[in-house]
Amino acid sequence: MRRLIMLLLKAAISILLLYLSLRAVNLAVLGERLSRLHPGWLIVAVGILAAQVFLLAARWRLIATGCGIASSFRTTLRISFIAMFFNQVLPSTVGGDAARIWMLAREGGGWAASAYSVLLDRVAGIVALTLIVFICLPWTLTLVQDPVARIVLILIGGSAIAGSFVFLAIGHIRWKPLMHWAPTRHLVEVSRTGWRICGSWRDLTAIGTMSFTVHLMTILAAWCMMQSVSAMTSFALLLYLVPPVILIATVPVSIAGWGVREGSMIVAFAYAGLPQSDGLVVSVLIGLTFFAIGAIGGVIWILNSGRRSTMTVSTGPAPGGAP
Repeated sequence: MRRLIMLLLKAAISILLLYLSLRAVNLAVLGERLSRLHPGWLIVAVGILAAQVFLLAARWRLIATGCGIASSFRTTLRISFIAMFFNQVLPSTVGGDAARIWMLAREGGGWAASAYSVLLDRVAGIVALTLIVFICLPWTLTLVQDPVARIVLILIGGSAIAGSFVFLAIGHIRWKPLMHWAPTRHLVEVSRTGWRICGSWRDLTAIGTMSFTVHLMTILAAWCMMQSVSAMTSFALLLYLVPPVILIATVPVSIAGWGVREGSMIVAFAYAGLPQSDGLVVSVLIGLTFFAIGAIGGVIWILNSGRRSTMTVSTGPAPGGAP
């Protein structure tokens, strides 16, 4: 009952925010943009985001190896596509992460190691996204003149950076009470596992390169979507505006980010002096392309239901002492 209430609440938030987003834009301009839709650019955008899943799978596999899971790229790729499906049908991106943990553990990865790999993979993506926001902040603040919006941008970047440092610092804390409570004990172990993975410069470079490339591919796909409706927006502007919106949309308060992403994109475009309708168009198209890729994951899930691949877990101690 509680889960149903939370699902209905998040659905209500998505519907409300989408309604407010539609009220905030000029629907005539929006209709005119969509009437000039060029399918070719959309196909390119879908291709970019589909290729992105291959990079995400490669990064996750590398992190999973650092957690003691010897999985094949084929396995992580299949699970990654299926997780895209669950991202669309469950209340938030957290649902896709839960599906990844469940499927990897079910195929022999071990519950603790699988959970650690997914959490570290999520952290790697958020850290890279935060660094992009932080690096672009001087140009973003020049573009956005509203003082309130500037404060919000600084808070977003600063909070994410601070959170990353706290996560890394937890692994070096030797305070015994942290090890007596299961949630904090596992958090400490995840942080320490992350430090061990970062100890290899080769792995750290590969994970960092893939993380930054994934986010740049999202921005490139957004640029292609803008070209599909003949909107005059440069790649540089999207580089400054899209990452903060994606960061905000990761907050699990709606269905697959719907509503939060659209509202944030409209506000970002408005503060940058760009048409709000363009912000809504690119946001909706991003959501629809992710939905299309999620549909591919749904087909893979149906075709592979009941099948289980084999993998091994390293013979070393399991993270956090879990079986």
